[in-house]
Amino acid sequence: MKKITSLNRQIIIIIAIVLTSIVQAQTKPTPIKLEKVKHIEPLYIDLVRDLGARKGEKELNVAGDFINSKTYSEYAVLAEYEFAPINRLGLEIETDFSFYKQISDVKDIPKNKLDNLRLSAQYSFYVSTKYSTTLAIGYTQVFEFTDFKNYDRQQLITGTIYSPFFVAAKRWGSNFHTLILAGPLLKHTFHTEYTNVNWQFNTSLAYAIPNTSHFVGIEFNKALVDGKFEMTMRPQSKIQINHVLALGLVLGFPLTKSEEKFSSFFRVIYEL
Repeated sequence: MKKITSLNRQIIIIIAIVLTSIVQAQTKPTPIKLEKVKHIEPLYIDLVRDLGARKGEKELNVAGDFINSKTYSEYAVLAEYEFAPINRLGLEIETDFSFYKQISDVKDIPKNKLDNLRLSAQYSFYVSTKYSTTLAIGYTQVFEFTDFKNYDRQQLITGTIYSPFFVAAKRWGSNFHTLILAGPLLKHTFHTEYTNVNWQFNTSLAYAIPNTSHFVGIEFNKALVDGKFEMTMRPQSKIQINHVLALGLVLGFPLTKSEEKFSSFFRVIYEL
């Protein structure tokens, strides 16, 4: 038998190590690619974060709302910050302010105030690129505030709203998008002993303009408030100014009898 020299032994060991490494590389599980389906979210009742959010995503929104009623005009302003601390989980903090102008002889109109503070979370539990579908659940905690002029007279936080919700979104082909957001609104005013239960059911349809990030769409905001059905139709459009900045424009038309008449809304969206 031919004697194995020290050099040959080293070569054999090196070859064995290389072969072992190759086998291990082939049998090592391949990291699963995180799926995400591109959906268009509505501009008025928007989502906490993109469905299927990726860790590290951030967004800042500033928006304004003009509502004309029979007795007053309302000017509302909101600011919200969204971020994803982990994959598929979105968190949001939002503040809303309202200012009112009397336009009739009726003097009993709402007073200027910080309407509420909203804290929200949303988790996409089902994402399918095969079916172009995403499902998510979420929760919003709303803290309602008293009027500015009553800060030194009344309790600062007057009530809270518990709002769990469900989201279902689907892309049809390359350009058409549908989305449903629904859930109860459980409102508790602190000086009362009961909780008022209302419902929201929002649907939207959008068309993504090919080869752009612009879209046009329509949103139907439906609610059951104190046993009364309310619905507002909101045609809308989003204009992508550059890769981080977009502007959303929305018009509001009540389809059921309401104190509110025509309204308009804009949203400035900045991807951080």
